[in-house]
Amino acid sequence: MTQAPVPTKAARTETARTEIAWTETAWTEPRRTRTARTRAVRAAVAGLALAVPLATAGCEGDVGLSETGSPSSGTTKKASSGDAAKARKNLSGLRISSGGDGGYRRDKFGTRWKDTDHNGCDQRNDVLARDLTKVEKKGGCIVLAGRLDDPYSGKQITFEKKDASEVQIDHVYPLALAWRMGASRWSEDRREQFANDHDNLLAVWGVPNREKSDSGPGEWKPQKGFQCVYAIKYIAVAKEYSLPVTRSDHDALQDFLGRC
Repeated sequence: MTQAPVPTKAARTETARTEIAWTETAWTEPRRTRTARTRAVRAAVAGLALAVPLATAGCEGDVGLSETGSPSSGTTKKASSGDAAKARKNLSGLRISSGGDGGYRRDKFGTRWKDTDHNGCDQRNDVLARDLTKVEKKGGCIVLAGRLDDPYSGKQITFEKKDASEVQIDHVYPLALAWRMGASRWSEDRREQFANDHDNLLAVWGVPNREKSDSGPGEWKPQKGFQCVYAIKYIAVAKEYSLPVTRSDHDALQDFLGRC
């Protein structure tokens, strides 16, 4: 059988941009029923507080990630030495692969933000409630406001529901990358579980998330203050789902763990 060609970086980025554009415009507030909850989309909501305004809302250039910043939110707290040691051990056991499976589509990973933990709230709102501080809710689920200390850039964002594109829910180990590294051969249920796993989800600022796209740590890195925790999360997900890493991703993760 002839292997499908590996998509170029440009093609992968365009696919991710199309997906993000859809999620930022198509989101509607989830209702109480499971059917409506499953329509929740990837774009979270936030009001952006920046010292220097961006030239455009859809900026794709250098976002000036802090090299020394260390956000203080619960998702970016300093890792313990035990967590770092465990991650180093797990990294050494991950298989190295160049990947190569083409044909990625987001719908191959099931329902967006499905309530897989059956707590009555979709995963999007679960992650916002977990990662933001000073959270205000409508009812028991819908996050209306809060504050995000963005782990990827170190910037502080004031979260308001009326703005639907500045805060997004990112997959630490990207879906398209997972597809290329073997998820294409998983069952539909396993892919849906992966896409909605809290351990692989983070609320982040939209600009660095668009830059990250479907890149692994060998192609994209967060600010230095988050690289240790990022590596620990990435490695834990890869181990949990028996996903391999590329050689460049392995080396980058090893470097990130050096900051722990």
